[in-house]
Amino acid sequence: MENMEEILRDEGTTEDALQELKFWLFKENIRIMTASAELEEQREKFAQEKDQFKEEMKNLNRRMTAEQDRIRKDNQLVDERLEIIKDGFQKLDMDRRRLDKEWARLAAEKELLEEHGLYDVYPEISVFFSGVKNPLTLKKRYKDLTKIYHPDNLAGDTEIIQRINREYERLKREYETFKQA
Repeated sequence: MENMEEILRDEGTTEDALQELKFWLFKENIRIMTASAELEEQREKFAQEKDQFKEEMKNLNRRMTAEQDRIRKDNQLVDERLEIIKDGFQKLDMDRRRLDKEWARLAAEKELLEEHGLYDVYPEISVFFSGVKNPLTLKKRYKDLTKIYHPDNLAGDTEIIQRINREYERLKREYETFKQA
């Protein structure tokens, strides 16, 4: 198709030339409208993508904020637990010191009583054999105690088993002398 300027330059424009010009203008108008519609579609598509992108950004920001809050809460919880543990260790240390002082006080008291001859060397053993009234129950209690306090057992202790043996021998001799009398 000829250019519009060329058509208008022709002095001898005829009806056919005008029809041709009209047809060309119509085609140009359709092309421009089609291009305009395509541009409008692209603009709408870009606007939708922009809105979708904004929505995704909002969702990501919400998730990020929620994660930051969760992390902050987790950090606070860890800090609180750490403080509890620190307090527990401080209390344990204070209790250990108090116990050490009490042991030292009791050891000094024991030493003082031993110096004056007022300390019974094995007072807790009588607790093991309390309620024993005859040689058979004494022997049964002795066997039970040796099973419990034998050094190979979990609750075993060599010093306690030696005290139990000495007390058992002493009580056994008492029952034998009482039997002979």
